[in-house]
Amino acid sequence: MTERDDRAARYRRHEWRMPLAIGGAALVAAVLLGLAITFGSAGIVVAADEWWAAAMVSVRGPVGDVSAYFLNFIGGGRFAVFAVPVTTAVVLLILRLPWAAGYFIVGSAASAGVVQLLKNTFDRGRPEDMIVASDFGSFPSGHAANAATIAVAFGVIFPHVWVWVLGAVYAVLMALSRMYLGAHWLSDTVGGMLVGAGVALVLWAAFSKPLEGERLARLERVSARDGPTLRAS
Repeated sequence: MTERDDRAARYRRHEWRMPLAIGGAALVAAVLLGLAITFGSAGIVVAADEWWAAAMVSVRGPVGDVSAYFLNFIGGGRFAVFAVPVTTAVVLLILRLPWAAGYFIVGSAASAGVVQLLKNTFDRGRPEDMIVASDFGSFPSGHAANAATIAVAFGVIFPHVWVWVLGAVYAVLMALSRMYLGAHWLSDTVGGMLVGAGVALVLWAAFSKPLEGERLARLERVSARDGPTLRAS
C-alpha cells in the first residue's frame, strides 16, 4: 500500500467523526435555543420572532397562500410521516440501495421523534395569526425539521452539489412557509432545521461505512453499464 493509499484509508476510517461532531452540535444548539426561549433569557430572539411574524403577515396574498398551503401538506401529517419515507425507501430499493433506504427511514423516524420530545418538553405557544391547523407545541417546527432531514439525507445518498443546493432551497422555503402561515416563530424553524439536519448528520456517521460501500458499488454498476457505449461513441 502506497503512502497515499494509507492516508486515504485512515481518512475513510475517521470520516464519520466530522458529521457526528457537527450533527451533535446542531442538536445541542437546538436544545439550548429552546431552553433560552422557555426560561426568558433570549429577549433578542423573541423580539426578532415578533418582528418577523408581523412581516410575514404583511406579505400574505393569493400566490403565497397557495404555495404555503401546498408546502404545509407535503411537509407534515401522514403524507410527510408515512408516504414520503416509504415511497423514497421503495425507490431506493429499486435502485439497489438498501442501506440508503434504511438510512432514510431511520432518519425520518428519528427526526420526528426528537421533534415530539422537544415539543413536549418546551410546550411553546404558537403565534396568534396562525391560519392553518396545527398540533400542540410551537418549538421546534416539525415541518422544518422534516425538510432539513430530507435535504441532508438526499445530499448524503447522492453527493452532488446540485442535490445539496436543491435540498437547501427546499428547507428554506419550507421554513418560510411555516412562518407565512403563522404556524411557527422564526426561532421555531431555526430549531427545527437544527434538529432535522443534526439527526441526519449523526445517523450519517453511524451509516457511513455501508453507505460508502453501496455508493461505490453503484458507481461500478453504472460504469460497467455505460462504459461500452461511451467507448463506442
